[in-house]
Order: sequence, then C-alpha cells, then structure tokens
Amino acid sequence: MARRESHRLEPAAELGSHAELDQEAEEVTLSVMAASRLLVAISARALASTDETLTLPQLRALVVLDACGPVKLAAMAATLGVNPSTALRMVERLESAGHMDRKPNPDNRREVILTLTPTGRELVDRVLTHRRAEIRAVVQRLPHGARTALVPALRALTEAADEMAVDPFEEVRRLGGLIDDPLNPAPLDTSEGGRRPPEGRTV
Repeated sequence: MARRESHRLEPAAELGSHAELDQEAEEVTLSVMAASRLLVAISARALASTDETLTLPQLRALVVLDACGPVKLAAMAATLGVNPSTALRMVERLESAGHMDRKPNPDNRREVILTLTPTGRELVDRVLTHRRAEIRAVVQRLPHGARTALVPALRALTEAADEMAVDPFEEVRRLGGLIDDPLNPAPLDTSEGGRRPPEGRTV
C-alpha cells in the first residue's frame, strides 16, 4: 500500500496575516528612512549655516574629538569607517583650518595623536546647538498625541536594533584610542571600558 504524505496548508487567514505584517514592516521602514533623510538634511543645513567649507564626515571627526578628548589617528579612522590615509587627509584639512591639532604620541612615535582646538570645539558647539534647535522646532509642530507617541516608538526602535545600535564612539574605546590629557582629564565610564561621551554628541 502506497504511503501518503501529508502536507500542512496554511489557512488563508494566516497567509493574509503574514502579508499584512510584511506590508506594515515595509511602511515603517520607508517612514524611518524618510526620517533619517530629514535628520541628515537638518545636520547639513546646520553645518552650512555655520561653516560652508566643512563636510559632514569632517564634522563627525570633530564631534568624536569633542566627546572623547585626544584620540589616536588609527582609532579615528576606524570610528569613521575609513582607511588611515583617508583619515589623515581629512585631519590635514581640519588642521589647516585651525580646528584640530596633531602630534606624535610621546609613548609611540609611530602613532599620531589628534586633539580639538578651542576653535574646533566652538564650531562643534555652534553646529550641534543649531541642529538641536531645528529638530526641536520640527517636533514642536507635531500634535501633542504624535509627540507623546514618538518617544516610546523611537526607544522601541533602538532597543529592537540591539547590537546594530552601535555607539558611535565604540570603536575608539575598543581600539584603546583614547589618550589622557593631563591638563584636562576625563572621567572613565568603567562599565563601557572608556570615556562616557557627553549627551547629544552624535552626528
């Protein structure tokens, strides 16, 4: 007697439920991407209104220094996701503009140490203050209900990302790229193995 194979067929309702979830996920994905483009545009406008010669990657490099203090060039390159030669060219431009200083590491002459100048720190403060004000203005235009719903939704998105929600300064800490400034020591965040970046210092 031939053996019959049983095949489990998903009910139409279950198939419909999967399709609805896929559609919902796609709508959320498109909305998050649109919001991401908005934030990049706001950052670009804040930068352009402050210093038209600076690029967003260059600003991010300055923010890393502002948050972490003196940093090795290799750690800066890893944090920005570029190779050391590209990072060095960026550093040279920022140094010539007076925003950044570089010098050999006294403990290892083959390493280059980067520090933020007072001019660079002032520039970072002005750009991030401008960006925060513009984002706040957009948020204030939202109806009250939309504003209150946005906070838990954004927190849930960050929590869902889990390991993908990378701390922008994690590479600096992981590579041991921090160099203590004896004139301005920064407190260590022992739970993370490095310095705690000031709130809002992200790009």
